[in-house]
Amino acid sequence: MEMNSAPFFTRKFASIHACLDFHADKKPDRPALTVDGQTVSYRQLLEAVNVIGAALQRDSVAIGGRIATIGGTSVEHIVALLGSITVGAACAPLPVTATTAQLQRMVDDVRPSHLFLDPTRAPAVLTSIDCQRIALTPADLAVWSGLPAAPQPIALTADLPFNIIYSSGTTGTPKGIVQPHELRWAQIVRGSNSDFGPESVTLLATPLCSNTTLTGLITTLGRGGHAVFLSRFEAGEYLCTAARFQATHTMLVPIQFQRILAHPDFSSTDLSSFRVKITTGAPMDIGLKREILRRWPGNFHEYYGLSEGGVFCLLDATAHPDKLHTVGKPPAGYELRVIDEAGNFLPPGHIGEIVGTSPTMMKEYFGQPDKTAEIEWWGPDGRRYLRSGDLGRIDADGFLELMGRRKEVIISGGFNIYPKDIEDILLAQSGVAEAAVLGIASQRWGETPVACVVFDEGKSVDADALLASVNGQLGAVQRLSALKCVDSLPRNAMGKILKNELRHYFP
Repeated sequence: MEMNSAPFFTRKFASIHACLDFHADKKPDRPALTVDGQTVSYRQLLEAVNVIGAALQRDSVAIGGRIATIGGTSVEHIVALLGSITVGAACAPLPVTATTAQLQRMVDDVRPSHLFLDPTRAPAVLTSIDCQRIALTPADLAVWSGLPAAPQPIALTADLPFNIIYSSGTTGTPKGIVQPHELRWAQIVRGSNSDFGPESVTLLATPLCSNTTLTGLITTLGRGGHAVFLSRFEAGEYLCTAARFQATHTMLVPIQFQRILAHPDFSSTDLSSFRVKITTGAPMDIGLKREILRRWPGNFHEYYGLSEGGVFCLLDATAHPDKLHTVGKPPAGYELRVIDEAGNFLPPGHIGEIVGTSPTMMKEYFGQPDKTAEIEWWGPDGRRYLRSGDLGRIDADGFLELMGRRKEVIISGGFNIYPKDIEDILLAQSGVAEAAVLGIASQRWGETPVACVVFDEGKSVDADALLASVNGQLGAVQRLSALKCVDSLPRNAMGKILKNELRHYFP
């Protein structure tokens, strides 16, 4: 890090706009953002963000206002998002992959004063929404914003809402997670742990509605680095872009790592510039972690946590190759506990629900106090924890091992079966690329475990022999009653497996 930058990050709090202003003053011509080959400098980005902020203030958007966006990844979309946050409004980037009905519910929930949208990707039914609509094109933004101007300075505080992120919705209707400015500032400060700095070039290829993307974007810009985006992920294009820009960092979900490593050009692409690769968003198979360490230069980190905050672990896989079955430890200031059904803290080695607390947690689920109360857990010390819904155990060294979702535990004949235990054995079999275990109703046992597997491309595997081999390695109550071979596993936009959609294979 540049010596004159260090004092900036010792502040108790600074807004992302203050970060942009700082970097634009120090190195105005340094690249800040590139999307599909279009690059803007820190000076250009700050000017564009200021124009959006001034126009929103002109339209009477003030601290506590709400803005929504619907669109793909573009410079204009990022500028609209940052401009909204600059004037104290919470921005809600909504997923273009959602159905029209889902988008309608989200927008009705947010009730934004302004809706920035890509006119080619937002459904026509949203024309009925009572708010100002601005198309995310350079011409439309210029007409709406008017003459260049800067917003009037405002006092942003750490507890103000920064954005509203809608959860992936794998278990029900998505909820709006209200993340405060202090959570994003903590990510910027913590970026030094993963070597983010002014010389960083971070390659991102997940949608802007994702907390994964916003974490990578805000951390990179906050530290004065260069955020490079692919508006659509394709493994070959990712490799070309990484080599062309000499990427130093990336933040991807596991399925993206898997596809990149499987691409025929991987071995011939120069990736020597990488310092740190980060996976997040979904659990990663231990075999894939080993392959990344073996084949991809640079350090490899795994982030596990909630978009809601509170629960967070970091695994430095390069430093701890013997802990790849875990997701690491919480950093300083974070505390994780494992609790039983009665809310008692469990000792190391015991399986229970993971709860966490930290100085930076979501304020609430927007407009849903009942859902907010469901995720909160108050410890015996009176502190507020957030419930992860995940099951895990902490080993003697303090590393956390995930055991699956609490709602996914299979209870067969009165015994708890953890899908991850079976999935690990399946994934260790020759020819198995992916596996998902779930429980289905059983007249005899109450529930019984079944599995869907995807084979490696070009591999021929005898499903009956595979089932027999796996069951031979499992305890009597864990044994699979059925195994189905499928072409692919259904996933949401962030790569999480949608197990409920696999139930139709087991009528």
